[in-house]
Amino acid sequence: MSTSGLKAIAPVPTAADFLDIVLSKTQRKTPTVIHKNFKISRIRNFYMRKVKFTQDSFEEKLSSILSEFPMLDDLHPFLSSLMNVLYDKNHYKLALGQLRTARHLIDQVAKDYVRLLKFGDSLYRCKQLKRAALGRMATIMRRQKDPLAYLEQVRQHISRLPAIDPSTRTLLICGYPNVGKSSFINKVTRADVDVQPYAFTTKSLFVGHLDYKYLRWQVIDTPGILDHPLEEMNTIEMQSITALAHLKSCVLYFMDLSEQCGYTIEAQCKLFHSIKPLFSGKPTMIVINKIDVTRLEDLDPDNRTLVQEIIDADGVQCVQVSCFSEEGVMDLKNKACDALLAQRVDAKLKGNKINTIINRIHVAQPKPRDEVVREPFIPETIKLRKKYDKNDPDRRKLARDIELVEGGAGVYNINLKKDYILANDEWKSDIIPEIMDGKNIADFIDPDIAEKLEALEREEEMLEAEGFYEDHEDMVDSDDEREAAAAKIALGHKMEAQSKKKMKNKARLPRTAGLRTLTDLTTDLTKAGIDPSRVQERAVMIAKVRAAGRKRKRDEDGMDVDGDDHDADGDNWATEGEDEDETVMDVDDEEGDEPGVRRKHKRGKTNSGASIARKGAPRSNRQLAGMRDEAQISKATRLRNLGQRGRNMLAKAGESDRAIRVKMPKHLFSGKRKAGKTNRR
Repeated sequence: MSTSGLKAIAPVPTAADFLDIVLSKTQRKTPTVIHKNFKISRIRNFYMRKVKFTQDSFEEKLSSILSEFPMLDDLHPFLSSLMNVLYDKNHYKLALGQLRTARHLIDQVAKDYVRLLKFGDSLYRCKQLKRAALGRMATIMRRQKDPLAYLEQVRQHISRLPAIDPSTRTLLICGYPNVGKSSFINKVTRADVDVQPYAFTTKSLFVGHLDYKYLRWQVIDTPGILDHPLEEMNTIEMQSITALAHLKSCVLYFMDLSEQCGYTIEAQCKLFHSIKPLFSGKPTMIVINKIDVTRLEDLDPDNRTLVQEIIDADGVQCVQVSCFSEEGVMDLKNKACDALLAQRVDAKLKGNKINTIINRIHVAQPKPRDEVVREPFIPETIKLRKKYDKNDPDRRKLARDIELVEGGAGVYNINLKKDYILANDEWKSDIIPEIMDGKNIADFIDPDIAEKLEALEREEEMLEAEGFYEDHEDMVDSDDEREAAAAKIALGHKMEAQSKKKMKNKARLPRTAGLRTLTDLTTDLTKAGIDPSRVQERAVMIAKVRAAGRKRKRDEDGMDVDGDDHDADGDNWATEGEDEDETVMDVDDEEGDEPGVRRKHKRGKTNSGASIARKGAPRSNRQLAGMRDEAQISKATRLRNLGQRGRNMLAKAGESDRAIRVKMPKHLFSGKRKAGKTNRR
């Protein structure tokens, strides 16, 4: 992860803003209407939902903060050390730990109060438990005021850090303050680092980029370092030490031999020796800057000896430059990049990666099978072949030459048939040399097909001469007959379509089409040559059984049955029992009668007050059960209708369809929220 990956952290709200965000979200996203006459289970669920939603909102916000801020142990060592220098690792971890603890405490508070809400026995107690839960959560969050403020400052500072990639090719510039480090990075990159004639102008790391050998390089300008113990170094110097310790780079150690920087040559040499352990495993270059003022050759013997001791050290190169006159600047850049590339290649060759590749490479060395010397053999045709000469008129014609002669690209059409391998070259231009399974399609044509066709035509002429086609009954000879037949077919289709349209979804046969009398059935069976005696016997038996059943039913109901019923003879067996489905009642004009019941007199005598109920219907009206007389029935009906009048006017089904009006002003709870106080909510 590079420092560019740390810049996507969302802003961290203050404790007060945190509370406002979560509590207003709870108010907006959960129901707001509850009444004491609701069922207690509904009241409990209402407030439990409030508590759980608030807890989820706190957890979501805190989890997003904890996940976006990086864990120092998961970062690259350079970034981890840099954050330790800038923000104090212990303070940073403590702030994240406090937020993690607050999230856990809020979860526990929500669980405890949800458990208590399950036993709330009134709206008042449930509401007080909800207030207590949200109050304790708010108290926990108010205590996180300092960690949230600290993390917001860290986030703002991280976003301003330069985008340093620890794994890419890097040139690292270091040295005493005011020796010309920032001037060099301004010359070789497009970075714009502030340059001033006083020490510690650069207070943080600056990054520039350059291209060399089609590769991307980053150049890091570090703040100046003074020669004193590590414990006494300030935050500005520690940034340089962190970069030197953890970045794999080429180190450019700048020295000012003119001492215009304010530090002696001896002090600059001592600083090099003190931080030299950080250069191990890295190509190092001593850059003698400001040679337009003082060169290495101009030094006195004592100082020259100190500088030469550094130059003669193992793995150190010396380059003299002047950022003022730009002498040697490009040469320094090229040498530093080449040195780093060579070092990176050597590291890869020495590492484990090269071994895995070498193990898969095998170079075969042929061994002679005897002592006979076998010289390389070149055929004579190859020796005699002339080298292609574009200007030779007798040269071999290439496809490109043919294309130019034939009109060039876009006009010339290549002949794909010229490379066909056929027995005869003349076949290549045949119109149909279609090939299938390696054979020409013409190979499958019957050689006697012409003779067979002539024989078939002769046979047709003979049949026609004999009048074979004229005797066929189904043949339609004249055009008039053909037209009449076509019109007849079309008319039939039209009639069928019209009948379908007229019938719509009606049945094709009437419902009575399936009912037949015994006489018709007997006649049809006799015509078909079938004996109908068994059918007649069965019909007579069924009629007798039905008549006996009717007689027994009337006896049970206390009726005086006369002899009006038909006997079961063979002609009316299918129509017997027509009066079974008729309701027979004593007819009077009293008001208490049930309206809409069809009344009909039955032939014969009946007892007064007796009735035969319709088959399958109840014998008595249950709505009139328990009533003394018609007057009481009429009064009960009138009172019932009077009680239902108000409800019927509101089109309600019953008492359960209550409508509890919203007891809050609509203008406070509808539309977009405006700025201002929210305590009225």
